Amino acid sequence: MLELLAFLVALGVLILVHEYGHFSVARACGVKVLRFSLGFGPVLWRRQRSADATEFTLSALPLGGYVRMLDEREGPVPAEQRAQAFNNKPLRQRAAIVAAGPVANFLLAIVLFALLAMLGQQEPLAVMGSPKPGGLAERAGLRAGDRVMALAREGQAWQEVASLADLQWPVIEAITEQSVLNLQMADAQGRGRREVRLDMRELGSREPDAATLGRLGLGGPLREPVIGKVEPDGAGARAGLRTGDLVLDIDGVRVQDAAQLVGLIRAYAQAPGQAQQWRIERQGQVLPVAVQPDIDVEGEARIGRIRAAVGAPAQTVLVSHPAGDALFIGLRKTWEQSAMTVKVFGRMLIGQASLKNLSGPITIADAAGQAARVGLHQYLALLAMLSVGLGVLNLLPLPMLDGGHLMYYLFEGLSGRPVSEWWLERLQRAGFFLMLLMMALALSNDVTRKLGLH
Repeated sequence: MLELLAFLVALGVLILVHEYGHFSVARACGVKVLRFSLGFGPVLWRRQRSADATEFTLSALPLGGYVRMLDEREGPVPAEQRAQAFNNKPLRQRAAIVAAGPVANFLLAIVLFALLAMLGQQEPLAVMGSPKPGGLAERAGLRAGDRVMALAREGQAWQEVASLADLQWPVIEAITEQSVLNLQMADAQGRGRREVRLDMRELGSREPDAATLGRLGLGGPLREPVIGKVEPDGAGARAGLRTGDLVLDIDGVRVQDAAQLVGLIRAYAQAPGQAQQWRIERQGQVLPVAVQPDIDVEGEARIGRIRAAVGAPAQTVLVSHPAGDALFIGLRKTWEQSAMTVKVFGRMLIGQASLKNLSGPITIADAAGQAARVGLHQYLALLAMLSVGLGVLNLLPLPMLDGGHLMYYLFEGLSGRPVSEWWLERLQRAGFFLMLLMMALALSNDVTRKLGLH
């Protein structure tokens, strides 16, 4: 239920902003707006101040909206209102009205990203947990307890890293562009700086999916190897483990963080036998504990478990920015995500990226629900990203989208004459067919994700 509510609220905000962009610029250009509708289909609610005013409606199907303007191509227009018809406006005004919807979505994203940067939030420090054994990060020399101080793309200036969140987007960009990401590392206190080079070409994929990120093998934030809640009758309880125990080593191997501890427990199932010999610290005392993990079978995999929570919360820092810097961050993030979305669309078109990247309403609803559960900050961040995606999507040069209409106006500007009705009709049909294909593919991807088939 939360997923549906969060999805409908997000969709409503994005549609409202997009259509208000068209509406406000149309009014500014002197075009008469007949109807402003959220949703399609049967009208559930309407309001109109006078017979000559704009009618505002809420319709039954919430997957879109529209602004209906006075236009001689859609019906007869009284002679005294011809100057207010959309089709009689100069080319530059018609183009501005069409472009205003996507532009409004980009402006919303800028405002949301800037607001989030100003408000700030507690984010994990950029102190890395254990990298995945054999992954690119481990081969490059990353170790548990390393702190990322700065990063730089090949040939670019160093950027300071305030928290682990600052690392996420540059990693995704470097993977999709198959470029090198340089990291300036130090110990947890910022001493002993050194540089680490991550060449994403070694990953063999431009897709920042789970498999590629697994081959990269970056650890999450460093968490101390502390035992949390212990389930009764599990391996941890049988061994006498208690909440708050700090694990020092297992079978003589020093345990540096929770990720390494989980890996050692899980790996027991590959060669089960005698109990693992743990040393733990409890209330200032170092104690030996023999732990024999339970073995679970998941598909073809055998996994060791102790039936206890593992890992203390990561250390966090409040990251916030003054208004001027926040606005710049909002602009930068909107530009970066717009550029990345365009690149992904382009690569899908030429076959360099998988069509599985397309997502539909089910995936978006799941993401909205998960973000809403985490908190308002995450929900607003998702809303900003969706607004960028909607803006870019509508600017694609496809008939039926704003970008398609802008292509018509480009032709008109270059040739001095509008696209003929014959071509308009056929292009609209082709655009409708393409949109159906995209929607069907996105929905198919949603279903396969739900079924775990991707």
